[in-house]
Amino acid sequence: MFALERQKVILEKLNFEGAVWVSKLSTELGVTEETIRRDLEKLENQEVLVRTHGGAVPVTESSYELSLEKRKQTNLVAKEKLARSAVEHILPGDTIFLDSSTTTFYIAKEIKKLKNITVVSNSLRVINELSNAENIKTIGVGGVVSNNQSMVGYLAENTIKNNFYAMKFFFSSKGVSLEAGIMESNDMECAIKKQMIANATEKYYLCDTSKIGRVGFYKLLPIDEIDYFVTDATLGDEYTAFFNEYDIKYIQAE
Repeated sequence: MFALERQKVILEKLNFEGAVWVSKLSTELGVTEETIRRDLEKLENQEVLVRTHGGAVPVTESSYELSLEKRKQTNLVAKEKLARSAVEHILPGDTIFLDSSTTTFYIAKEIKKLKNITVVSNSLRVINELSNAENIKTIGVGGVVSNNQSMVGYLAENTIKNNFYAMKFFFSSKGVSLEAGIMESNDMECAIKKQMIANATEKYYLCDTSKIGRVGFYKLLPIDEIDYFVTDATLGDEYTAFFNEYDIKYIQAE
């Protein structure tokens, strides 16, 4: 079993059981305890679990909230590059969806230079950033306000489903791999993004280098269902071959 597959199994067990233990995982997965500890360390660095003495537990709501300020500054230069590349594909008259990822916050900062754009978002940070932009129509979807400063839940999902369609959807996620697809770690955020995907014509996935090979609890969608893959990463031949096979446009952010 490859490391990525093993880590996906660990997350599935963690999500189902509420905690995992190094010794038990070692026996079940047929690897050494040291290998399991390295897996847990990597997953903790991705902020999808918290290591404890002898095992790991899920990320709590409070720790997720605290990580928000940290995530705003993580890979800042890369996120700004992704935002600039994404905005080049937004045209006057477009209606776009922006998710609540930190990457799309930087799109909101860039988009203020444009005119006659309608933005539909569940992100309070995006809405606040665009609130004084005279040439941008900004629509919030309502719903429960989460610790991620986003609007989620049944009301938000149905507001999107029943009221809004967009030409383009710009989004990020916890991680991506060719095997697992595009993954999320928060079920409520995942549900919002799925509804935006369903109601958007073109899907732009924004992926900084740190997200390549990451795993999460929830599968958002297979990679072959996106239209554009925007990244600062230098991808291997297996990715470019996949993009060619499924006619996905690969945009290298500079």
